[in-house]
Amino acid sequence: MRLCVIPARGGSKRIPRKNIRSFCGRPMIAWSICAARESGLFDQVVVSTDDPGIAAVSREWGADVPFARPPELADDHVGTAPVVVHAIDWYVEAGEMPGEVCCLYATAPFVRGADLVAAHAALRESGACFVFTATTFPFPILRSLTVDAHGELGPMFPEHIGKRSQDLPEAFHDAGQFYFGDARHWRDNVPMFGPRSRMFLLPRHRVQDIDTEEDWRRAEWLFRAMQEAGE
Repeated sequence: MRLCVIPARGGSKRIPRKNIRSFCGRPMIAWSICAARESGLFDQVVVSTDDPGIAAVSREWGADVPFARPPELADDHVGTAPVVVHAIDWYVEAGEMPGEVCCLYATAPFVRGADLVAAHAALRESGACFVFTATTFPFPILRSLTVDAHGELGPMFPEHIGKRSQDLPEAFHDAGQFYFGDARHWRDNVPMFGPRSRMFLLPRHRVQDIDTEEDWRRAEWLFRAMQEAGE
């Protein structure tokens, strides 16, 4: 079986209840659930949560919530991988061994079903352990500036500060939208950001962390602008 796991704990502090707060007409998590379902890739779209309210909304939008996430996997310090492995292990104990598993974040309204389909194809074609979303930095990071404890400004990489942008290598970062890989690689704790992974590049305007109220407003503006532009 091919599994989509959407982690969505209930203890968000900077934006309370952000996983089920209304975002452009739907609960935030509904956008991820719908993208997963629209892709047609998954036998199960599962929300891993410790929160009954999130579970109820997720079910309303078509996701399965077959287990409650244990408290030790629901605090601020738990990473994503243990939550995904917990979901995989739950299915294994229930007698179903997942094959490919996609971890799709609950706050990823810019992800489309077509992205998941394309990333899955890239996973199959590349033979990589994981395919994850990434994007480019808008400015050469090797020309970054820094300020020391005395307030004095300086280049972070002095050997590159005088170089032209076009002469410096392009740099990328994790877009934090979804991560696709085989269940055994999740369970074996294969490093996500290593030579056995491949990036699925997204344009920068479709990548937005949503951790603060300012992030939220910017994401809504971008989302509406894309809708009006027919993107």
